[in-house]
Amino acid sequence: MSLVALAIDMILPALPLLVVEYSLSDSNHAQYVISSVFLGMVAGKLLFGPLSDAWGRKPAIYIGLVLYIGGAVVCLLANDFSFFILGRVLQGVGVAAPRVVSIALIRDRFDGREMARIMSFIMMVFILVPAIAPALGQGILNYFGWQAMLWVFVLTGLLSLIWFAVRQPETLVPEKRRPLAFSTIFSAIREVISHPASLGYGFAIGFVFAGFVGYLVSSQQIYDLIYNRAAEFPYYFGALALVIGSASIVNARFVVRHGMRKLSVWALLGICLFSIIAITVEFAFPEPLVFQGFVIYCLLTFFCIGILFGNLNTLAMEPLGHIAGIGSAVVGAGSTIISLVLGTLIGQAISTDVMPMLLGFLLMSVATLVAFAWVDQKMINQPIHP
Repeated sequence: MSLVALAIDMILPALPLLVVEYSLSDSNHAQYVISSVFLGMVAGKLLFGPLSDAWGRKPAIYIGLVLYIGGAVVCLLANDFSFFILGRVLQGVGVAAPRVVSIALIRDRFDGREMARIMSFIMMVFILVPAIAPALGQGILNYFGWQAMLWVFVLTGLLSLIWFAVRQPETLVPEKRRPLAFSTIFSAIREVISHPASLGYGFAIGFVFAGFVGYLVSSQQIYDLIYNRAAEFPYYFGALALVIGSASIVNARFVVRHGMRKLSVWALLGICLFSIIAITVEFAFPEPLVFQGFVIYCLLTFFCIGILFGNLNTLAMEPLGHIAGIGSAVVGAGSTIISLVLGTLIGQAISTDVMPMLLGFLLMSVATLVAFAWVDQKMINQPIHP
């Protein structure tokens, strides 16, 4: 699953060079190098979810990893920016397989709060990659050039494929597999979108991740153009990623006692409070939020996001154990579309200050709380507090 973070975060320090390399008219266009991966993941999730239900978890991930490696090769051969973006989309399609099928694989073995605990540990490992990826990318950039990053994608894809093949047993036994037919797929999609919990919490995932995507696609510009801290960007980015990882550890410890939903509501209220304080400070002074204040805000907000990541995925997947592959795909694709569209709008709005990011986190958190309330209303006579 960490290949997703590697494909996105390692290349962040190279975005200014890609603006020059491909003669881009607007530095904001470099954000498409990141958002194109998310676009590919939408299609990939819808493809590999049904495939994993029909053929098993491992074959679907094999195919995805091959496409991921192929996308990196396309980027290496790209002689214009459109061709480069095509390769990144292909990487997104491929990397969707380990991202979405791994969740189904976990759901095959665990459910409820135990699944949330396992997902928290998975997210803890997942976060280690973005903690080091920008610094790794900066080092590769300094000594070998930005093209060498693409060779790292090829190498890590191959190593992951071999390791997964050797170490991971298949979790979907043949008698539980579903035929690969459009009628079966559409039936599963209807089931996902008709269940209030999977639908409502799926929207919640999209809203929460939208604010994070807005930060992610613009983070290099924020540190470079707004705060003039380009040289320190990989280290601050990595430190914030470790905060998310530490939140996953905390969540793993407390989720069995307090439940996913209660912890998620606390985290959302925290993001709202921190955002309101930061927005008030930003309005009170004409200059951009001071760098130390920005870092403190990100530390607090990202800790809350770390609480939300594993819990929201588990809440959405809870009613879908019998269709874990297609269920994970539909929830993942739908939430990615939401986060991609809204997150890109947030990122494109950032230019001279971080106000769009602050407003984005606030509005997305409020929207998530509304989604929670909608699930409550729809499932008023059913247990909804796992």
